[in-house]
Parts: sequence; C-alpha cells; structure tokens
Amino acid sequence: MNRSITRRRLFGLGLAGAAAAFVGPGPAWPADNGGPRLKARPGKPTQTVKQGIQQLGLAKGKDGAFSVPKDYDPSKPVPLVMMLHGARGRTEGFDTFLKLANDAGAAAVTPDARQQTWDFDLKGYGPDLAFLDRVLEFVFARVNVDPRHVAIAGFSDGASYSLSAGLANGDLFTHILAFSPGFMVPVPRVGKPALWISHGTHDEILPFDNTRQKIVPQLEQWGYKVRFRKFEGKHEVTPDLCKEAFGFVKA
Repeated sequence: MNRSITRRRLFGLGLAGAAAAFVGPGPAWPADNGGPRLKARPGKPTQTVKQGIQQLGLAKGKDGAFSVPKDYDPSKPVPLVMMLHGARGRTEGFDTFLKLANDAGAAAVTPDARQQTWDFDLKGYGPDLAFLDRVLEFVFARVNVDPRHVAIAGFSDGASYSLSAGLANGDLFTHILAFSPGFMVPVPRVGKPALWISHGTHDEILPFDNTRQKIVPQLEQWGYKVRFRKFEGKHEVTPDLCKEAFGFVKA
C-alpha cells in the first residue's frame, strides 16, 4: 500500500495568513468582478478525459491538478470536490488527496492561488475567483459531474476561502468542507449547502475554540446544518478525515 496514503498526516502547518476570526453580518468584500460569484455550472461534457491524476494546464507556474476516478464511466455522473490549499501552497499531500478522492469514486481538483495565498486575505475577491471559474469550466467540460454532489473544500486559509466563497455560491456548491478554518468573510449568502468542518483540539496555528465557539455557532444561527468533527490533533488533514468528508459529500 502507498506509504503516503497510510501516514497519519496528509498535509499540515498551513501558516494561515489571517488567524483572527471575522464572522457575522457585514458588507461583502469589494471586487471588480461584481462580488464572489461563480458562473461555471455542471453540464454535458463536450470533451473526453483520461482517468487518473493530471495537470490542469491552464496557467504557467501556478496551475493545479485534477483526478478522474479509475472506474469513471462518462454515462454516469460523479461527485466533484474542489480542494483549496493553505498559505504554504499546494504541497505533496495534495496528490494523496486526489488519490483518496479517486478511491472514493469522486472527481477532484486542486487549483493554485494566483499568489502565495487566496486573494481575500490580500485585498478582496478578484483573480483567484476568476481562476476558480476557469478551473470549474475546464472540469465540467470534461467530466460528467453530478450537480447534487458538488463540494468546495479547503485547508487553513483555503478552508476560510471555501467557507466564504461557498456560502456565496450555494446554488452551485451543495457541500462545503472546511479543514481547520480561521475565519469567514461576510458575503451575500445563496442557497443552503451542507457543511462539514474539522478542527484539531491542539491546533498550533488557528485556535480550535475559534471554530467551535464562533464559526460553527454563527453558521448554525444563519440556518445551516453543520457537522463539526473535532479530533485530537494539530493543524493538519489526515486520510481518515478526507475519507469521512468524501462520504459526507456522497451521502
């Protein structure tokens, strides 16, 4: 069995760019594209795709990778999980994430932020959101994605981004997976995606209590159903957490 899949930690130490919680009602972050809305939607694929892990090929340098299940049948729709990295970038463990998604029968994509971390940590939504739209359009054109099982996920800074962008695009994302988030940016909320949030009780980067006492209660106050998965660990994602999250998306 692949050692990278059996080790305890897939990736960790996200070195979050914004550790303080920012939750509650407020204005949306400014953006020259009209706000944190995505236009891409699942549809009938127009291009063929090979199975396994492959590079996106959408940008030089900062690009991304995606995977198609080994038993993928174009006539049968599959779940999709888009996973966003932390401030350290897309590390080695993200290939393992793609393999685990493959084993779970889900398509997955791991795009790169345009800079070190996601743009709402810097000056509001903009280039990253536009790139995510390109990534989703690319995948939807090649993979028969089940519109009932489309998830945005993230770790650390990526978890904060997935929460914020996911709430603003709940008519696209049916599920939001947040591994060790730090905060949420106030956005106009659309739809009612299901939420799964994990956080280690010994997180040395982003406080566990911030998620338990602020983020989760705020989401529940807004009327969202949240499955909160605390675990005895640090700032990390493990294979077991990934498998549990994939099961949540597929249910």
